[in-house]
Amino acid sequence: MRPGGRVVCVGDVMLDISAALPGPLALGSDTPATISFCHGGSAANTAAWLASLAVPCVFAGRVGDDPFGREAVTALRAHGVIPRVSIDPATATGICLVLVGPDGERTMVPSAGANATLSPTDLGEDLLTAEDHLHLSGYALLNPGSRPAALFALRLADSVGASVSVDAASAGPIRSVGAQRFLDWIAPGAVLLANADELAALTGADGADGVDQDAGLAALVARHLTVVLKRGSAGSVLATAAGRWRCAAEPAQVRDTTGAGDAFAAGLLAARWAGAELSEALGQANRLGAAAVARIGGRPNP
Repeated sequence: MRPGGRVVCVGDVMLDISAALPGPLALGSDTPATISFCHGGSAANTAAWLASLAVPCVFAGRVGDDPFGREAVTALRAHGVIPRVSIDPATATGICLVLVGPDGERTMVPSAGANATLSPTDLGEDLLTAEDHLHLSGYALLNPGSRPAALFALRLADSVGASVSVDAASAGPIRSVGAQRFLDWIAPGAVLLANADELAALTGADGADGVDQDAGLAALVARHLTVVLKRGSAGSVLATAAGRWRCAAEPAQVRDTTGAGDAFAAGLLAARWAGAELSEALGQANRLGAAAVARIGGRPNP
């Protein structure tokens, strides 16, 4: 990443309907919950957190021609993000039901909506310059509808010489698509961000005591990727061909883990944008992730 350029976040923007559950769901009955409407989407969340740190940021995605879509664009502008958002006249804006347990852990039930109709034409050849950094949400790669746009963005970054980071997004869809296929889409030299479940889905490095993280990291580094492993309360790890760097987590009172990884990515990229080495950027990434879990929803206040 070149200090001073823009970060261009490509991928999903959603309306999140968040239900804070007091306990387990009463299947077939009622479970009273506190319901919140929040702006969401992994790429859009990262863009909002980046803008909160005064990093010049563009979000490129797609919404429906509906009130939710118009409000999504307004919200991005309120955060300070430059929206490069196309409108689907026939498909609704994406919506995600987020179930948040008493421990703050979230389970998502998404309907991709217009996110799945993002096309290369929506992005355009002028999306990136050599001074920019592309941050791609893995959801855009994992969804077959938006995949051509995501692959276009990756090819464009390669052709203009822009740096690239990819968030692995979600373990379940990775297993459905296939780890080898997913990794083949990412060119050597990119920064790949993943949590422990995603690392296991990408590498199959499951040991008797859970994920064999060192083996998984080594497998990805052997593909000439720089890997940042998000480990929640256990901190984070940077893995490159030159070695491993570990950073302890920041203390946090966990209310809602929605968007924690998106904030982590923003902290990492913001530090890099300011000129820090990746190993030094882990601290800011952990701090922003801790700030995210202490609040409801996946974004900072505008």
